[in-house]
Amino acid sequence: MSNNQSDNLPTTSIQLAVLDMAGTTVADGGLVLQAFDIAATSAGIPESGAERDSARKYVVDTMGQSKIAVFRALLDDEQRAQAANLAFEQAYDALIEAGNAAALPGAELAIDKLRSAGIKVALTTGFSGSTQSKLLAALGWDDIADLAIAPPDAGRGRPYPDLILTAILRLGIDDVKNVAVLGDTTSDIASGLAAGSAIVAGTLTGAHDEAQFRAAGATHVVATVGDFADLLLSD
Repeated sequence: MSNNQSDNLPTTSIQLAVLDMAGTTVADGGLVLQAFDIAATSAGIPESGAERDSARKYVVDTMGQSKIAVFRALLDDEQRAQAANLAFEQAYDALIEAGNAAALPGAELAIDKLRSAGIKVALTTGFSGSTQSKLLAALGWDDIADLAIAPPDAGRGRPYPDLILTAILRLGIDDVKNVAVLGDTTSDIASGLAAGSAIVAGTLTGAHDEAQFRAAGATHVVATVGDFADLLLSD
């Protein structure tokens, strides 16, 4: 499906597709929340009760953002935040190594179609660079995209535009308006809009829903990354 008010946006000038990973091209399957629960316990957040419920809600609401930024907001203490972030990364890495990493159906084909049509693809994440690298390796995706970047590579993670702008610079894209962004969270939408991208779409395979995307200002809402590729290649 697409956002009716933006159906006439041009797609033929798109040179770069910026795709989120977990929830957009990679199946999450609750792994982020599993890893968060382990990290929250290690940080001293009670395993049940109002504080834990509030923390989990915050994690869902801010899904897609840099994980260290999330822990800083939750814990309001840099040392505790760094320790919790390390625990999160270790837990998520262990889940990946246990064989829990899987591409969303059609994701690899969608990326291949975009690149075959001359559209460059950048994969972005809120994870650390090391976790992103392990996830790519587990999927066999080391060479699937033109670029893979994490918040430390760009300066700041979502909802800031840094990841997208860094991809534009590194891949030599002519104009921010030649960029299309896809993600499963409102943080992806905020990032794409802040970067000035022509198409900023939400996908329904992850954390947030159509109403949330529309409220955040998404130009389009699609069911899957495959539908996003079809949108870009439709003209």
